[in-house]
Amino acid sequence: MLNLFSKVIFKILKENTFSEIRRNKNSRIGKAFRIGNYPCVYIHSSASLSIGDNVHLKNYCNIVLAERAKVILGKNVFMNNYCSVNAIEKIEIGDNTLFGEGVKLYDHNHEYDGQGVEHKKFRSSPITIGKNCWLGSNVTVLRGVTIGDNCIIGANCLIHRNVAAGSIIRMDQSLTIQAGNSF
Repeated sequence: MLNLFSKVIFKILKENTFSEIRRNKNSRIGKAFRIGNYPCVYIHSSASLSIGDNVHLKNYCNIVLAERAKVILGKNVFMNNYCSVNAIEKIEIGDNTLFGEGVKLYDHNHEYDGQGVEHKKFRSSPITIGKNCWLGSNVTVLRGVTIGDNCIIGANCLIHRNVAAGSIIRMDQSLTIQAGNSF
């Protein structure tokens, strides 16, 4: 019985997500769009979301578009569980790009004037991610970044500068294991 109830809830959530996108006159959904369980999509009435053919968003993905924001997902884009796209200006993701779990994109950050951070004041710059890219789990991409085509961004990277086409970015960490109780 609980399984049937869960299936009904999942279906309602998915339909509400599709309705949210379809209701927006500036948005379009390509062929074979698939979305997992517990999606969260918010599109301001003046924003636009373009989803290419064969896009797949897994479970718990969030897409938020503020007033006049624009998000473009190219063909064959794949976002694994818990990915988040947050736009107040523009975010574009090229064809055949893959996201690992927990990838986050923010085309804005809070303004800071030396006196404090204000809740509703932002600075924004577009994010562009090229074609045929792979962003590993828990990558965060910040405002103003362009990632060229054919790039690999390793897990847990914070991308705050442009990445040239064909680049491989990884965290340069070392793991030190010390034996015994000699801390």
